[in-house]
Formats: sequence, structure tokens, C-alpha cells
Amino acid sequence: MKQLGISMALFGIGSFVLNLMHYEFRLLMWIDQWGRGAGIAIRAGLIVVGAALFFFGMKKEKEG
Repeated sequence: MKQLGISMALFGIGSFVLNLMHYEFRLLMWIDQWGRGAGIAIRAGLIVVGAALFFFGMKKEKEG
């Protein structure tokens, strides 16, 4: 779960940076089809959900 969280957060951050340079990951090219606001929301969601998975994975790892 920790690795998935890191991957999601990195894809979200990378997508933000690439979008500023007018590029995009092939996997995430569909994001801006619904408009710029929806694209930003999806990217932010990737970062937030990824960070949450990472921290919950760390917590679970320490408990077990």
C-alpha cells in the first residue's frame, strides 16, 4: 500500500510539473478532457490519495 501511495503521489506531482510545460504523461492524457479545473482537481486528488495511502501504510507497518 505504501508503494502504491508513493507512485500515485509522484504521478500527480509529475503531472502538475509537466502540465506547466505543456506536456503530459501518456497514462494521464485523459485528465484535461473535462477542462482545466477538472484536470487540476484530479491531479490534486492523486497527490492527496497517494499521500494518505503512504501514511496509512506506514502506520500499519509500525503496528504489525
